[in-house]
Amino acid sequence: MKVFPVLLVLSISTAAAQSERSAKNFFKDKTKIENPFNLRDPFKAPLMKGEGKRSGRGFEITGKGQYSNISEAPLEQLNVGNLKVLGVLIGKERRAMVSNGEKGRVVILKEGMKLGAEGTELKAILPGGIVLVEKIVNVYGEEEFLETVVPISK
Repeated sequence: MKVFPVLLVLSISTAAAQSERSAKNFFKDKTKIENPFNLRDPFKAPLMKGEGKRSGRGFEITGKGQYSNISEAPLEQLNVGNLKVLGVLIGKERRAMVSNGEKGRVVILKEGMKLGAEGTELKAILPGGIVLVEKIVNVYGEEEFLETVVPISK
């Protein structure tokens, strides 16, 4: 009677090993796909392009109850001479959307921000454009303020 359980266990283990070998060889004649068991699950949605690499929350907290998925651009690198105003948002907190000539790159600015290497200040955001104020030293050694109005580009 003790021989029967041992024989049963041996036969089950050899059958399992044989079934694994037969499963690997099952698709050999039927498909040209080299390893069909390593394909993705067709019932799961594929990962998006940047989904697997992304770390973090994907947004920044800009203030109390304010969230933004737009990354902050280094404002010192903006060239004030090439600014194009794409649009303005008028309301409680005014915003201006500007482009620096780079295709597809939009920077959102608030009043009071310093732009460029010279430290040009965004003084006002108006319905027709923005007002930039730059502090310079004139030929007499006196400080002057230059105001530049940049209209909304069409």
